[in-house]
Amino acid sequence: MPANLHTPNWNDLRVLLYVARAGGLMAAGRRLGLDQTTVARRITALETDLGVKLIDRSPRGVSLTSQGLTLLEHAERIEAELMSASERLGAVGQTLSGTVRLSTPEAFGAHLVAPAARQFHQRFPGLQLELVPESRSVNLMRREADIAISLSRPTQGRIVTRKLADYSLGLYAAKDYLARTPPLEDLAQLLERPMVWYIDEMLDVPELRYLDQVAAGATTVFRSNSIAAQQAAIASGLGFGVLHRFSAQGDPRLQRVLPDQLDLQRSYWVSAHADLAPLPRVRAVLDFLTDLIAQHAALL
Repeated sequence: MPANLHTPNWNDLRVLLYVARAGGLMAAGRRLGLDQTTVARRITALETDLGVKLIDRSPRGVSLTSQGLTLLEHAERIEAELMSASERLGAVGQTLSGTVRLSTPEAFGAHLVAPAARQFHQRFPGLQLELVPESRSVNLMRREADIAISLSRPTQGRIVTRKLADYSLGLYAAKDYLARTPPLEDLAQLLERPMVWYIDEMLDVPELRYLDQVAAGATTVFRSNSIAAQQAAIASGLGFGVLHRFSAQGDPRLQRVLPDQLDLQRSYWVSAHADLAPLPRVRAVLDFLTDLIAQHAALL
């Protein structure tokens, strides 16, 4: 090592991690409990120690240079090793503890994970599960979550992933709506019926853009990117919509329509950052998800 360079300080490396994940000095400072000036000073100290420029500043925020990205990879591995050592040492003779943030599609989180929260707590009383059910994709590389359930297999970054389960969706309507309207005999007739759907231009998950497979050109009377809101609207008697079988079959207000003509198949993938996957608390949640899917296999 050149005589004028020093070994990087871990506290400064940790600041770099947060700057990379937050995309700005101020946002990183909020997460770290530091002011923006202190964050900038730590980054400058790190650059001075290493003799390289690590970040580029612009009105839009900060971005890592090529040297910064290289250092980030090493910093993430150091962070993961420290976390792993801490958890393994702390786990000797003790129950698992800490927090695991799980990002899932809304239906999966609301209808499968949340109802099992008590079961999870009884199994891992020292672990706190943070559930983030939403329709957008999360960035595991920026540690927006520890574990993510997605509708497609991630292909970028140092991600450990596997297929969790296949599931089906069908066409549903409220029983009272079906009782007061002419029977639907063919999917083509949906062009003449009211439909509940997503807001397409606000949908960033391609696997959810399946309206053309159901009824291209159908008239939508209500749109929401919340599948729970869609189900509530359909159950109120507003019209037809496509819902997850595992959520709709348990709703006594709903009835499946034309199951022989419409049975959409999709898949859930579970992923974690390669540095976090081996951690005991993360492995515990991954195992729990596997067991949860086994319990609901018949519904999926």
